Amino acid sequence: MTFRIGLAAFSVALAFGGTVAAQTPAATATAADWRVIAPENLWVIDTTQGRVLVELDPRVAPGHVDRIRTLSNQGFYDGLKFHRVIRGFMAQTGDPLGTGEGSSDLPDLPPEFSFRRGTPAGFAPVRTNAPGVQGLVGSIPVVTQPDAQMFVTADFKVDATGLFCPGVAGMARSAGVDSANSQFFLMMGQNDNLNGAYTVFGRVVAGLDVVEKLKIGDDANNGAVADPDAMSRVRIASAIPESERPVVRVMDARSAAFAARVDAVRTEKGNGFKLCDVQPVAEVTGG
Repeated sequence: MTFRIGLAAFSVALAFGGTVAAQTPAATATAADWRVIAPENLWVIDTTQGRVLVELDPRVAPGHVDRIRTLSNQGFYDGLKFHRVIRGFMAQTGDPLGTGEGSSDLPDLPPEFSFRRGTPAGFAPVRTNAPGVQGLVGSIPVVTQPDAQMFVTADFKVDATGLFCPGVAGMARSAGVDSANSQFFLMMGQNDNLNGAYTVFGRVVAGLDVVEKLKIGDDANNGAVADPDAMSRVRIASAIPESERPVVRVMDARSAAFAARVDAVRTEKGNGFKLCDVQPVAEVTGG
């Protein structure tokens, strides 16, 4: 059973360069414009190319986040290779066999392709030309229903689906929707074909450039890498001694400073502006 990410009708919209990928804070941002990622939601992935920091979001995919926390703190991912890397698309890892056929000994996971969003989720809408209401829940790009719809639902929530934009962390699976286990992938481009078909559980907030440096696989062999890079150590920040763990603060997507950045990107991109053009803005200290 091979865990692969579908490539059908594959199209990529890169979101790097200029205002889009900038990680430095806006000059007008104040302390109130930032939020600190809780250590239990900060995923620290050390690789042969450098460190990648991912914000996990249990509101979006609680079962998958729990699995990532469990395997990471067990040391399961230490030494595993990025066995499948496709330029401009994604880097896949998490297979102890290194072939795309392996998984952990834990049970497979049911899908979490969408979630129920309530007002406390802190949704930050971003105006685009795409259908539906789009925006950010934390660092996660989503398409959702309007808040007004909450008043006619039994749980006062609406459906939301994570979007596969650059930096998004998704769970790999085989043909069965309930076959996700330990393999995951980090997006380097946009692929709308994955939306609603694979589980989004986090997003890279620092180190997307590291992901882009990973050795690329053979296109003729579905991205299989002959001499792959590896993860040297993978832990949840809360499991790292406080004196050694990184601290990450991210510009709040609901802040005026972030809204100004979105407007700048929208102006730069013009009619082609997409939600995937908007990247998290983070500062990293310690670690």
